[in-house]
Amino acid sequence: MSSAALLLITLLLPLLGAVAIIAARRNPDIREGVTLVTASLVAILVVIIANRFLNGEAFPLTLAEPLPGITIAFRVEALGMIFALVAGLLWIVTSIYAIGYMRSHKEKNQTRFFAAFAVAISCALGVAFSDNLFTLFLFYELLTLSTYPLVTHTGTAEAKKGGRIYLGILLGTSIGLFLLGILITWFIAGTVTFQSGGVLAGKLDPAWAGLLYALFLFGIGKAALMPFHRWLPAAMVAPTPVSALLHAVAVVKAGVFTLLKVTIYIFGSDFILSNDVTGGLIWVAAATILFASLIAMSKDNLKARLAYSTVSQLSYIALGAMLASKSGLIGASMHIAMHAFAKITLFFAAGAILVVTHKKLISELNGLGRAMPITFAAFLIGTLSIIGLPPFGGMWSKWYLGLGIVETGQLLLLGVLMFSSLLNIAYLLPIPIRAFFGKPDGGEHYTEIKEAPKTILLAMIITSTTCVLLFFYPDPFYQLATLAAGGP
Repeated sequence: MSSAALLLITLLLPLLGAVAIIAARRNPDIREGVTLVTASLVAILVVIIANRFLNGEAFPLTLAEPLPGITIAFRVEALGMIFALVAGLLWIVTSIYAIGYMRSHKEKNQTRFFAAFAVAISCALGVAFSDNLFTLFLFYELLTLSTYPLVTHTGTAEAKKGGRIYLGILLGTSIGLFLLGILITWFIAGTVTFQSGGVLAGKLDPAWAGLLYALFLFGIGKAALMPFHRWLPAAMVAPTPVSALLHAVAVVKAGVFTLLKVTIYIFGSDFILSNDVTGGLIWVAAATILFASLIAMSKDNLKARLAYSTVSQLSYIALGAMLASKSGLIGASMHIAMHAFAKITLFFAAGAILVVTHKKLISELNGLGRAMPITFAAFLIGTLSIIGLPPFGGMWSKWYLGLGIVETGQLLLLGVLMFSSLLNIAYLLPIPIRAFFGKPDGGEHYTEIKEAPKTILLAMIITSTTCVLLFFYPDPFYQLATLAAGGP
């Protein structure tokens, strides 16, 4: 199969799966079988593309040219391959989890849920493989629109309010700031096609570079930097599999991926470093890391605490992008994957707790770990990976982020990184400790409580095991991250 055909099939397959899911709406078993088969095929195709890419194969694909010089085009490169692998591989696991969750929770409109999820994956892959800012912006916006029905899935007043905040912030920032940045780039450089070394070097007055970068930084609202972060906690009204999609599989990763893409292929790391383009802006990421962690500590609702944890963790990637040093870019790129597997494990565990016990508050979890040991063991593994301890994958991305800070000589940021890791410990580690060693309130006994359904447990076991495997075998993501950062 030609490279262009392989790439096109990979992009279209989730859409075909969505159509098949709708066609099978009257038979839940067939509908969910279609979901699993489609997700599995997409994962296999993404892995094949990654293998062929690492062996030197090019994947050029142009679908249309709406205006002269403006194309809807795709191309495989190292950074996009990381995002595509995360989205493709985690779609299978999330589908396994979602089947158990949606059935156990007796959720309504399950056909719409699985179909919209498939469309969102297609949009995420479109973002990952975009060859220019126009194509990326198109699929970035389609991802926002395709996930809106998932955010408002329950149809409650709270869900509708969360959906309004979700759409308002993401569309407002992208149309008001991100699109403006793209138009200015087109005007200055005469192109918006991604190029190694960037397209702005030698064309953009360094005095204006920081302002243009700020348009991208705040315009890419999915990166959830403060003050444009509120959509993420607001979206927590959605079912847990949607939270997994938002936090790990597609949405927020599309944001920080886009910021990295702009940094590497529009500005260029050499241009940023030589002109101190991000010198002041990097402190927006540092502040978000710390403030979001402090807010997370104050939340008793488990999903709300995890939501603010995500806001903080995304800014690690934004910080690495703005460091623009080789190690910083490697760390940021690797954190896309490392955070995804750890955070999805935490949300899977939160959903399992909700399905079995209907408990949402951390203060209600005392002693529950003895009744649900697999769930809380998975939560503990995800926690330790987020903190960045060995032997868990999260250690490697934080290691390279720290090296990137040292390379640029901004040692105060190293203090931010270290202090934030202590905050990670403070707001995450007490949860499994409370569950395993705390005494249930009011003499409550958990003799009737058992683990969540097998599909939910299987998904948690897969992702938590992967957190460990990524410590010992980080090379696939490290190799791609190194290529994205500028060379072997």
